[in-house]
Amino acid sequence: MRTARLESLTGAADGAGCAGEGVVPRRPRLLETVRDAMRVRHYSRRTERAYLGWMRRYILFPGKRHPREMAAAEVSDFLSSLAVDGGVSASTQNQALAALLFLYGPVLGVDLPWLDDLVRAARPARLPVVLSRVEIRELLLALRGTPRLAVILLYGSGLRLLECARLRVKDLDFAANQIVVRSGKGDRDRVTLLPRAVAPILERHLRQVRAMHEADLRAGAGWVELPHALGRKYPNAGREWPWQWVFPATRSYRHPETGQRRRHHLHETVIQRAVRQAVRDAGLTKPATCHTFRHSFATHLLEDGYDIRTVQELLGHQDVRTTMIYTHVLNRGPAAVRPPLDGLASVDARASAGQKESGALVARYQAAHRCITRKEAGWWVQDKRRK
Repeated sequence: MRTARLESLTGAADGAGCAGEGVVPRRPRLLETVRDAMRVRHYSRRTERAYLGWMRRYILFPGKRHPREMAAAEVSDFLSSLAVDGGVSASTQNQALAALLFLYGPVLGVDLPWLDDLVRAARPARLPVVLSRVEIRELLLALRGTPRLAVILLYGSGLRLLECARLRVKDLDFAANQIVVRSGKGDRDRVTLLPRAVAPILERHLRQVRAMHEADLRAGAGWVELPHALGRKYPNAGREWPWQWVFPATRSYRHPETGQRRRHHLHETVIQRAVRQAVRDAGLTKPATCHTFRHSFATHLLEDGYDIRTVQELLGHQDVRTTMIYTHVLNRGPAAVRPPLDGLASVDARASAGQKESGALVARYQAAHRCITRKEAGWWVQDKRRK
């Protein structure tokens, strides 16, 4: 009886078994079906949470109706409400539309032609916030501890914030001065730079992390989360040193499914708060964030003369047009144009210098002329006296 009740709650029993016991299997809920569909396609957990959030808002928007009962009018009203009443950006509106397209397409299997006719919000072109080398130095001096080391990697290697937080010990190659970024944006791997200047600091940091890991092992903990099903394939890999986080959290937790005492990586908000406070302490007027260091990394590489394809590979951009946004620092575009007012000022300076030079020439000529006149006058007087 208890087993049948558990199977009816979880929906795990099959049709034959349920028919024999007289128990009808529970129909999975809509959002559970959505979650399963996204995990089959290996969507990231952040995308999963974002899509589920938009679907809940869409269902509650017209008064808690099932999506099958709604069509183009409700979708258009929902997206219009986000833009008009909510004032969301174009990227946020497009994300909500993508969630609804996933809901009606792969999940519900509804073939509706009006899905292709929905108007997508046009994303305006924005220039990235870029810090100068002096401003980067001021921010690094204002940071302390682990957040300072993380920010050094953000700027020195061009990492995204989560890519830096999810670094593992095995991804650092000190001999080749490289960092292997695993499962970056778009679930793609890439290789980027490991600055030689940060290597001694990073090695000292890893010694402290290893000492903490060995203390966890003695206490019966020391586990970390492994990607996909590697925990079943390699049962002891979660306690090995190469799989440990480069920036571990300060506290451990107990995993509810396995009962293991694990340590998560440092939460990204710790670095974000430290950068926000450092911007205030440095007195910067630019709205700098953690992603600003990645923008500055790409911009300074282009300023140093590296080609855009190399920068594209280091940043992990799939399309070079994404990297083209940093070409505003080259000798093309507005930065290379000389304002006419500066030219006018230079003309005035050259005219003033020319007037001074002409005056000096006239003065020298007049002095020489007076000298010659005097000499000629003296010679004339001498000649007259001789006569």
